Amino acid sequence: MLNFEDKINFTNKKNDVLAIGELLVDMISTDYGDNFESNQYSRFFGGSPSNIAINTRRLGIHSMAVAAVGKDGLGDFLINYLTEAQLDPSFIQQVDHATSMVLITKSKATPVPIFYRGADYYLDYSEQLAKLIQDSKILHFSSWPISRSPARHTIDKCIEVAKQNGLLICFDPNYHPKLFSREEDGPAYVKSIIKHVDIIKPSEDDAERLFGEDKHENQVRKFLDLGAKLVIMTLGKDGALVSNGRETIKFSSYASNVVDATGAGDAFWSGFYAALVKGYMLKEALELGQAVSAYKLKAVGGVVDLPKLEAIKAMYKL
Repeated sequence: MLNFEDKINFTNKKNDVLAIGELLVDMISTDYGDNFESNQYSRFFGGSPSNIAINTRRLGIHSMAVAAVGKDGLGDFLINYLTEAQLDPSFIQQVDHATSMVLITKSKATPVPIFYRGADYYLDYSEQLAKLIQDSKILHFSSWPISRSPARHTIDKCIEVAKQNGLLICFDPNYHPKLFSREEDGPAYVKSIIKHVDIIKPSEDDAERLFGEDKHENQVRKFLDLGAKLVIMTLGKDGALVSNGRETIKFSSYASNVVDATGAGDAFWSGFYAALVKGYMLKEALELGQAVSAYKLKAVGGVVDLPKLEAIKAMYKL
């Protein structure tokens, strides 16, 4: 049971957060709009797990990203970005497929994406990756790498090693039907993974894509019934609903100035992880996740120049 008033006592490991999954380019429209009316788009570093790796590093803990990009200019751009952000790019594989890209409309709500997938799901498992997992505290992954093989096999192996070594296993169920093959029941596969994880953070849209429309409380219960130990359901401007199966708490949003919602969920994860690693109680870590998300919402792009976690804590008077 993950109690709200408890801290998570991690074993001493060299790496705090290991984020595995998509590393890609976000092309975000200059103008707001839900149907790609804009004629201009700007290139941004993207991919949820990689965003989290950079964010957590800036917030003051150690993190590593594991992903696959193409042997092309966009792949080089992404690796260089990681390096400039002072992350070790040793586990970014360059493969003979085009770097993946997402076209996104600038939005104050949930962004509308178009996916152009190539290299991201050609992520291979290795003994070096197994050793990195063994020396980490938290394993984070998203729906992207489990949507297709060989990355699916890689995540299966990573979860197995993480369980054997006592990592906190966390899953972002950012399911989208276009990520999975038309011949496969994507929601069923995502649901089958949940029993293997400790913490899951669906958005309203994620839950609806997986289960259909329902009340927030009912959606949270469905994730718990599938085996998650803690469910954090983010509700945009309405905050978050969090349950450990015994107690459910509603958290308010701190966002007052929303410029672009891209990466807001990643920022939440980042603040939450940084706070857990730094020794905050679970409830405090959830509040700090909301604060980091609010800070990110004031800028365009999935990754912004975050200050240390303590500065954001002071800024939002937590």
